[in-house]
Amino acid sequence: MNNEEIEINDSEELYERLVLTIDKGQEPLRIDKFLMTRLEGATRSKIQRAIDDEMVLVNDKGVKTNYKVKPGDRVVVFDSRHPESSDIVPENIPLAIVYEDESVLIINKPAGMVVHPGSGNPNGTLVNGVAYHLKQQDPNLDESALPRFGLVHRIDKNTSGLLVMAKTPKAMTSLAKQFFNHTVHRRYIALVWGNVEKDEGTIVAHVGRHQRFRKLFTAYPDGEYGKDAITHYKVLERLNYVTLVECRLETGRTHQIRVHMQLIGHPLFNDDFYGGDRIVKGTVFTKYKQFVDNCFAICPRHALHARELGFTHPGTNKPVHFEAPLPADMDAVIDKWRKYIGHKAHD
Repeated sequence: MNNEEIEINDSEELYERLVLTIDKGQEPLRIDKFLMTRLEGATRSKIQRAIDDEMVLVNDKGVKTNYKVKPGDRVVVFDSRHPESSDIVPENIPLAIVYEDESVLIINKPAGMVVHPGSGNPNGTLVNGVAYHLKQQDPNLDESALPRFGLVHRIDKNTSGLLVMAKTPKAMTSLAKQFFNHTVHRRYIALVWGNVEKDEGTIVAHVGRHQRFRKLFTAYPDGEYGKDAITHYKVLERLNYVTLVECRLETGRTHQIRVHMQLIGHPLFNDDFYGGDRIVKGTVFTKYKQFVDNCFAICPRHALHARELGFTHPGTNKPVHFEAPLPADMDAVIDKWRKYIGHKAHD
């Protein structure tokens, strides 16, 4: 058996993928027994449930627990990194639901909302709100199943915009696979410091945790650390000291757009992690400084919004596409910059 790849370490996607290729000398063996010997800490019941939920694929297809692996088989196991069910308490939190059917739930997340419970954020998260929403639909819903409905990706606390959740195991497997294959369409709108030189371009640089400051991520252009990351950008509007850009993600690493734009010298406006919460371009004269401070007050977070999301619907196998307009804070700060450069142009 060759362990080909273990995907996702520091990534927006919330499923790790373990890929195993069966050795030539492997005797026929039931898939559940085979995985019991390969997966550390796995129990028979967890493996059987994963197989039933099609979170185990053989040659890209779901199988039964009595399937016998054979030489050359490619076994893919999706492993959730969700919080335990005991951590998820349904809470009546308003959700901006853009679309919902029996398979998926599309939510327009506001800035400031954490996606899922974790250290320092035990409640008040989007997942707590979704748990309540689903319990309203089905009061008999087993809360122990809640982690199994799928968060397959996330966006930062202070990033606003679209996020998809799976409501069935089939949908969860389908979406996780699409994220891994980079076939999910994701476009972000960002306001960045400086006048971006090229009208469009592609940033290719590994992204991983900073070697000293573990809460931060950084770019590794030579690929010595982190995971491969690709961001395509396009200038939408030039506003003198800042630029409005569109970013399309080919990969989904944590803080990818923020780190990549910092790498090319254009940190996101008001990004306190990556140097955007100070005057990066322009003078330090009092009037301009006051103007920038006012802009920071209007948009008190990094100016990034997940505007578009497209994927193949797990139920219909047809492409679907969703859009969320810019939130009020970003809209207002962009308008303020437009008026500022218009006023300067007439001085």
